[in-house]
Amino acid sequence: MFGPRIQKTARRIAEMVVWPLAAIGMTPNMATLIGLLLNVVTAAILATGSLRLGGVMLLFAGMFDMVDGALARVRNQKTTFGAFFDSTLDRWSEGIIILGVILYVNGLPPSTEKEWTMALAYIAGLGSLMVSYARARAEGLGLEMKSGLMARPERVLVLAVGLILGAEHWLIWTLLLLAVTSVFTSVQRIIAVWLKLSRSAQQATASDVSNASDAAGAPGAADGSPTRNARNSRSNGRRPENMVPHNR
Repeated sequence: MFGPRIQKTARRIAEMVVWPLAAIGMTPNMATLIGLLLNVVTAAILATGSLRLGGVMLLFAGMFDMVDGALARVRNQKTTFGAFFDSTLDRWSEGIIILGVILYVNGLPPSTEKEWTMALAYIAGLGSLMVSYARARAEGLGLEMKSGLMARPERVLVLAVGLILGAEHWLIWTLLLLAVTSVFTSVQRIIAVWLKLSRSAQQATASDVSNASDAAGAPGAADGSPTRNARNSRSNGRRPENMVPHNR
């Protein structure tokens, strides 16, 4: 949903903001851990029923999630482990936030709406994790996968805005929107991977056919070659003119 231009602008702003943090010696991995702790605090606030405050905290934690990447660029500390560590803790953060919502809903009086809300919270959490897993698995296969309607920044924004504006009154509809769009995005990425692999297979097949055609047109297979002349001469019962008889 957020295009490359918006993402690039957000990264530039984050890099300007993190200079004081870089100056005091904060590392990208430290920022990643702080981001996880902020999400734990947010989940605890949501579990107690303070949904609007939880939404504000979620928005802050979501913005802080850009700090570790900005620190890595500013301090020139980009590492493979840092990227892995950040992605792994992001999944923990999403799961913990959904747990906070479920704990809040679990404390409500029994009702059909409560059951639906808990089910939607579970589907939203599972769908969110599958969106991230689909990207990770695709990249593990060597495919770039950044497409899709509802990536993590969009999911955080939808949930945070729904909590701030509607609190418990909008909760079921916020979770419904999050569940539907997350599942839709995971399906989007599955289809995108299938299309990319299908195109790769077709290109490989076309390349094999082209190579076979080149081999068929190589010397020894074309008209007038010694092999072709030998075959024709055998069928006519005479020795080809350009073939030298073997000494016996």
